[in-house]
Amino acid sequence: MQLDLGIVIVNWNTRDLLRECLKSLAAGDPNVTRRVIVVDNASNDGSLDMVRAEFPQVEAVANPINGGFSQANNIGLRMLGFADKGTASKQSSEPMPRYALLLNPDTEVPPDGLRTMIDRMDAEPSIGIAGPRLVMLDGNLDLACRRSFPTPEVMFWRVLGLSKLFPHSRLFGRYNMTYLDEHIETEVDCVVGAFMMVRREAIQRAGLLDELFWMYGEDIDWAFRIKQAGWKVLYYPHVTVLHVKRAASRMNPRTRVEFERASWLFYRKHYAATTPRPIHLAVLAALLLRGGLPLWKEMRLDQKPL
Repeated sequence: MQLDLGIVIVNWNTRDLLRECLKSLAAGDPNVTRRVIVVDNASNDGSLDMVRAEFPQVEAVANPINGGFSQANNIGLRMLGFADKGTASKQSSEPMPRYALLLNPDTEVPPDGLRTMIDRMDAEPSIGIAGPRLVMLDGNLDLACRRSFPTPEVMFWRVLGLSKLFPHSRLFGRYNMTYLDEHIETEVDCVVGAFMMVRREAIQRAGLLDELFWMYGEDIDWAFRIKQAGWKVLYYPHVTVLHVKRAASRMNPRTRVEFERASWLFYRKHYAATTPRPIHLAVLAALLLRGGLPLWKEMRLDQKPL
């Protein structure tokens, strides 16, 4: 039987939110054939016991360490049969799904959400990634659900604060595309890893998530590589998903450092080699201003190109 969807949920100490997320998936269209995998990053709140007791149809995996978002997602993706670029896919008795979905445990998906997203991607085979409209508890749009790539120019306006001062400007508001109506379907550079549906063939072309990104930036990097491989990325607002946002990250002091580190890694990997030296030095200065000593240490320790 062809499997429509493989869902990977990475959890760290968000048991109660994870329960609601899994309930929302269970209430979805039963005609969407799916395999749900929860990879738990060494939680201490009983998350795995809850999953095993209340959702026996969900595969619960205990990661002995908190190896970060990318590493845990890759565990789930490999279980679904996906492999790193240039590596043969793992042979499994389970059929490889047509789509993979990275889903945060602090989300709730509407009953028709999975079916609608799949139907939209089925209708346009050139779409490699799609993401829905994400709204937070206060009803406001999660701005991360549609983004442009953080090129040096885009980030320059963001660091200066002009993206906040002039959110409707097509020049200054590019990072979160705040100049666009949130209800209009749009081809974008990236959607957010909180709900990121990816076509099987796109993963096979681009490979898995880059585990150098511990948390943050891995979704942008994945979208960058998938777009390089010739696929489109679609923001699809006809599905709205609730996103509590930062439910786990606000409890971990490492996340602030990792956010700035991810900016450095992405720039170094994709833009540093082609950026003129004066602009390159300005980018480094801006990154260090935000990242401080921890980022300086990271830069000194890692001088080799990616």
